[in-house]
Amino acid sequence: MTDQKIFNELKNAVLSYDADAAVKATKSAIQAKANPMELIEKALVPAIDKVGDKFEKMEIFLPDLMLAADAVKASTSLLLPLIPKGGKGVKATVVVATVQGDVHEIGKNIVASMLMARRFNVIDMGVDVKTSDLIEEAKKQKAKVICASALMSSTLGSQKDIVDFLASTGDRKKFAVLIGGGPTSQKWADEIGADGWGKDANDAVRLTEKYDKRK
Repeated sequence: MTDQKIFNELKNAVLSYDADAAVKATKSAIQAKANPMELIEKALVPAIDKVGDKFEKMEIFLPDLMLAADAVKASTSLLLPLIPKGGKGVKATVVVATVQGDVHEIGKNIVASMLMARRFNVIDMGVDVKTSDLIEEAKKQKAKVICASALMSSTLGSQKDIVDFLASTGDRKKFAVLIGGGPTSQKWADEIGADGWGKDANDAVRLTEKYDKRK
């Protein structure tokens, strides 16, 4: 099987919103000794970028975006362990979570999958994550970025708690705190002192890329 055929099979699995096909294509690529970094760069990233563009143009809908994200996550979970930590092309560690009191995970999962596709070391802490646990994990993992999602207006305060907690312990400058979610806004990010606001998953990825480049 040629490299191009391998890339196309994996890319088409994502574009078909088929996680099972993505796993099968990834395993076949690994058996064929394809370069895991190239699989990510030449198959997964172009595919999820295309899906993201279609979603922004309203050519597809949220369920399609979720399925594509699942396919990417399934593939990257097999590929990333094959790339040496700290190796060339591996990016910063990012901790993602839905804040304390909030159990919504769709947006958070999509962002995590898209970051994984771009070779970030993603620590997904899940939903309803206590502020202290989130920050403790970020410190433990030596993360560069914290992505905090809130989908309920009643839990917006938990995003503020993250910034305030870091400030109180003198750790604020150690992390870029990015927020997102339906009830959030740039105004809210400015008000609480967050480093950025992502209106959608693509925006969140662009912001993370920005802070990854900062020393």
